[in-house]
Formats: sequence, structure tokens, C-alpha cells
Amino acid sequence: MKILYGVQGTGNGHTTRARIMAKALANAGAQVDWVFSGRERDKFFDMEAFGNFQSYRGLTFATQSGKVLFLKTALNSNLTQLYRDTRDVNVEGYDFIINDFEPVSAWAAKRAGKKVIGISHQNAFFYDIPKADSNIFTNWFMHNFAPVTMPIGLHWHHFNQPILPPMVEQANHLNYSTPKHYLVYLPFAGVDDIVPQLREFPEYDFFVYQPVPAAYDEGHIHVRPFSREGFQADLHRCEGVICSAGFELPSEAIHLGKKILVQPVAGQMEQKSNALALEKLGYGQVAKHFDVETLGKWLPLKAPTKARDYPDVAKALVNWLLQGGGEDIRMLQQQLWQETIEVENSENRLFAK
Repeated sequence: MKILYGVQGTGNGHTTRARIMAKALANAGAQVDWVFSGRERDKFFDMEAFGNFQSYRGLTFATQSGKVLFLKTALNSNLTQLYRDTRDVNVEGYDFIINDFEPVSAWAAKRAGKKVIGISHQNAFFYDIPKADSNIFTNWFMHNFAPVTMPIGLHWHHFNQPILPPMVEQANHLNYSTPKHYLVYLPFAGVDDIVPQLREFPEYDFFVYQPVPAAYDEGHIHVRPFSREGFQADLHRCEGVICSAGFELPSEAIHLGKKILVQPVAGQMEQKSNALALEKLGYGQVAKHFDVETLGKWLPLKAPTKARDYPDVAKALVNWLLQGGGEDIRMLQQQLWQETIEVENSENRLFAK
């Protein structure tokens, strides 16, 4: 089985999901050519799973201090280069073309008239799920940023729609809760936007992941460079997670039974919708502002009593592909949600499947 797989490189959630799929595809003996866009090649890390991957500029949002800068986004978008890149990607000779919200390979496949299976959280927005600030423009954007012919959406709940559970990395880490230890990952904010607020809570330890050249400590604040292994270790032993309202990290936190506080990126419909869904489902709290008052109210709250044990979605999807990847995915959807269970949020659970 030969596959072309496009992955959005903005943030780290799409790449995390791609790593999970890469392992499942490798176990099935598939040959995969990977295409990444949305980030400079030297800014990726821990990319061994993807071999000699292709990298393109693609399209991405410009942000500052947790807000989307629409004018700068438009000025930075080089549509001429995007067109050239789509002509550079070879989409011939593949059994399947899979896409995780990556525009270069998606538009290359559309131009060539190829079928594309979209596997992403963004595809869940094609259906009737909780949405905030949704309008004609955002709907058009979700459908056309990285067009696919068969959208498969992922979310924390099915909402009575043909949506699959999230993919969660099956890491070999003991899951436990160290009192007053918190993981902080706000990728669209800088150190100076985060650390001053955390200084006000010296009784807590914060492990802050930022694009810094080396780790350093400032008392109870521990700033760390990006490292998948270090991040996973801190995630599994923390009491709670403070993050943006993306999808992959909250999915892992829900799976592990961690406290969750999200701050949506201002001006981004997807993140505001994720925050709305988290609150509706009772899986986390939402911070309108990352300030001392909000942290002071949230930090003393108790951890959830339940964790949500999601099945091995990647393995099930790969098996579905091996069987031909039929047009109706509802049987797979029903099976996976039946396998999704709530478990007691007890100490020392090893998540390795």
C-alpha cells in the first residue's frame, strides 16, 4: 500500500496525530511519502518517523500575543508560491492520498482530479457540532483551505454525527498526578505573555513549553524547549494542563484525566468552538483572558473524577484503509465510540496499548 500523506505544520497537534498514524501505517507495512507545510523545515523537531519528508511554505495564520493578525496573514500569504508548490507535488501512483488540513498536497490532488481522504479535527466542522462565531466565510474556509473528497472528522464526542474519537498517542509513561504541578503550552503567546502571571503563584510548579534554545528555571517556573519525550513526561505527571483551545493536547489531557484550562486564540473560530465544546461536555474550563484572577480561581479546583479512555483510532483507520476505505464510515464510527469508555481517574495508570 503506497500513500501520500499531507500534514499541516502550524502548531504541533497535526504533527502529533501524524506520528500516531505513521506508527500504525508502518505496522501495516504501508509505504508513505509525507508532505508538511506551514512551518520552516528547520523549525520542525522529532521528525524521525517521517523519513525524508517534503516541506513547503503553504499557508498559515500570523499571530501575536494570542491573537490572529488578519492583515499580516493576508500580506504574508504568497499565493503564487503556493500555486508553484502544488505543481511540484507528485500525486500520481498512490493507492491513497490522505490529508490532515495541508493545502499544498490537497490542492495538487484536486487539480489532478484525485480522491483525497481527509483525516482531521477540522473535518468535524462539516457536521452539526458546537460552533462559535461560525459564518459563511468560516464555512467556506474550512471546506476550501485544504479540499478533500472524503472528510473524516475527529472530536471529543460524536454529537450524533459520523465523527470519530480523537487519536491519542499510546505513550509508555506512568500516568499520575503530582499535586500543584502544571503543564503550560500556549504556542501563540510568548514567554513574556505567560511568565508574569505565573509568578503570582509560587506555591505551584509550572512547566512552560516555548521555542527557547535551552531549558531554564525561574524559581517555580520551569521553561522548556520543545521535546516530544520531555513534553509527554511532564504531561503524564502533572495535575493539570493550561493550553490554547486546539484539539490534540486537550484530547490527551481528557484521556489522562487531567484538569484543563484553555484560552482560545482570539479571532479563530475553530478554537472558540473547541472551547465551547469543552465547556458543554464538562471536560474543562475556558479562560477569556490569561490573567491572575482567572488562574487564581481555576488552580485550586479539583481534578476530574473520570478519565475518558479512547480506543486506538489510528489502528482502526489503517485497517479500514486496508479493507478498501469504503465510502461509508459509520460502522467504524459506531464501533470506536462503543469502545470509548469512562474510567475512574485513579493514580498510576499506564497508557500503553
